[in-house]
Amino acid sequence: MLHFIYLIAISAEAGSGALMAMRRKMDLFGVALVGTVTALGGGSIRDVLLGHYPLGWVRHPEYLLFTIGAALAAALAARLLQRMKSAFLLLDALGLVAFSIIGCDIAAATGVHVAVVVLMGMITGIAGGLLRDVVCNQVPLVLRRDLYATVSLVTGALYMGLLHYGVDRDVATLAALAAGFNLRLAALRMSLALPVPGQGKPAARGEGR
Repeated sequence: MLHFIYLIAISAEAGSGALMAMRRKMDLFGVALVGTVTALGGGSIRDVLLGHYPLGWVRHPEYLLFTIGAALAAALAARLLQRMKSAFLLLDALGLVAFSIIGCDIAAATGVHVAVVVLMGMITGIAGGLLRDVVCNQVPLVLRRDLYATVSLVTGALYMGLLHYGVDRDVATLAALAAGFNLRLAALRMSLALPVPGQGKPAARGEGR
């Protein structure tokens, strides 16, 4: 199941990168580049930190071609979408939680402490989107006020907790995926945010992308 989730994740993140590139009026090369960086950047950073070589897309170059194809397909489909912003946020939310689970699973296989496992899951989930935003000269979504990195941490912790208590891996994957995705959507709809130092209550989130 994780392989299937991985394909969904790289497709979703490549799509979110493609939509961001289109909003920045990039050409097809820029769309493909930003989509690829978004989809594969987080996993690459995780693998470097863990010393997990070769990198996933180097070992399986077909993922690179798949990602480019997904980015271009999303760019073409975007012309049919009336609400590109909504599509971007949904794809980004799906990619965030899916990559968080995958990152935890890969890190756990290396034998590191569970705290590091959850941290690697978060890095896998957020780093690609952070690179996307930097390349597109945008304030990174992870640094904005609605819950983002927190969603990744909760997703990873829930996944590892379920596995620890003997829950079937597929069930744990689906439960963590659903919980994380719905938490991210709730954060967007309700402007859920962590407290801002020096302020009594978190301010409403600013205009999204």
